[in-house]
Amino acid sequence: KNYREDIKCRFVLNWEQVQRLDAILTGSIPIHGRWSFPTLEVKPRDIVKVVRSRMEEKRIHVREVRLNGSAASYVLHEDSGLGWKDLDLIFCAELKGEMEFQIVKDIVLDSLLDFLPEGVNKEKITPVTLKEAYVQKMVKVCNDSDRWSLISLSNTAFEFSVDSFQIRLDSLLLFYECSEHPMAATFHPTILGESVYGDFPTEIRGGGLLKYCHLLVRGFRAASDGEMKLLQRYMCSRFFIDFPDVGEQRRKLESYLQNHFVGLEDRKYDYLATLYDVVQESTVCLMGHERRQTLSLISSLALRVLAEQNAIPNAANVTCFYQPAPYVSDSNFSNYYVAQVQPVYSCPPSPPQQYLNLSQHPMYATWLPCN
Repeated sequence: KNYREDIKCRFVLNWEQVQRLDAILTGSIPIHGRWSFPTLEVKPRDIVKVVRSRMEEKRIHVREVRLNGSAASYVLHEDSGLGWKDLDLIFCAELKGEMEFQIVKDIVLDSLLDFLPEGVNKEKITPVTLKEAYVQKMVKVCNDSDRWSLISLSNTAFEFSVDSFQIRLDSLLLFYECSEHPMAATFHPTILGESVYGDFPTEIRGGGLLKYCHLLVRGFRAASDGEMKLLQRYMCSRFFIDFPDVGEQRRKLESYLQNHFVGLEDRKYDYLATLYDVVQESTVCLMGHERRQTLSLISSLALRVLAEQNAIPNAANVTCFYQPAPYVSDSNFSNYYVAQVQPVYSCPPSPPQQYLNLSQHPMYATWLPCN
């Protein structure tokens, strides 16, 4: 990016945004332990202070600390309806090799000891034990072009964040340490936010397809429809590269619905309908039968969602229409054999539900087995 583009990507948080950021950093977040290990109550500002100071003690200089994930997006735009489900803290430091990675890993695990409840015997708890009890996933990338590591604690819902906003925390962290007065509308540090997105869906695992459809359901609209239509193709292509098998696609979709729609079950159908439209319109990388399999999968999940919401009428209100098998009209067909007949259920929509136009969106298989 050139200097002018870089400036456009940065912005100063207003007082309302600063208040939301302060509430997140000073609020307690539970870190659930496995087995009989207790839940840790951790304030983000405290764990940042502990980890940063210990990294400096080991001569690993931290240039800055940033907030990432949906927590950063929530700070910037509370009324988006997205809320926040993951909080990522980024420590920007120079990691020269394997030794620095190991030191940082040990520091993070060791810092968890500081947050154990009183009365817990800490002497016999090793870093390996803490890893087994409180860490869900660890990732390390160390090569010439990319160098970073991820330590994901137990109660996070996601492995990687695709939110594109980051907030620089250093000025606020310094304020916590130095100021004797509380923040106010006329007295608070200047905090910078930054958009770090790129128009490269193919570089994101899953292509960002599921998150993109989630934003559409929430009412967000693309700045440029023409450009977005092109990017949708790249999103779909990367998604099907990462999840080529229908079984993998099912697991991913079910996991996404479970993690991202807690308390919002009534939005699942709209989400699946939106995903169906995008996949149908923008998928160009699949064979015909593969594309139909994926669309059928989305349709079946949408039908299941309606059933879970009791939006499908009971059997007493279902009208069955029968279509004879094609070979019944064959003159050589023997009437002594009974053809397998498949019914189709015509489900009149109830007033509270908004259904797709089934002529344009066949959201489930035309023929269903008759019980």
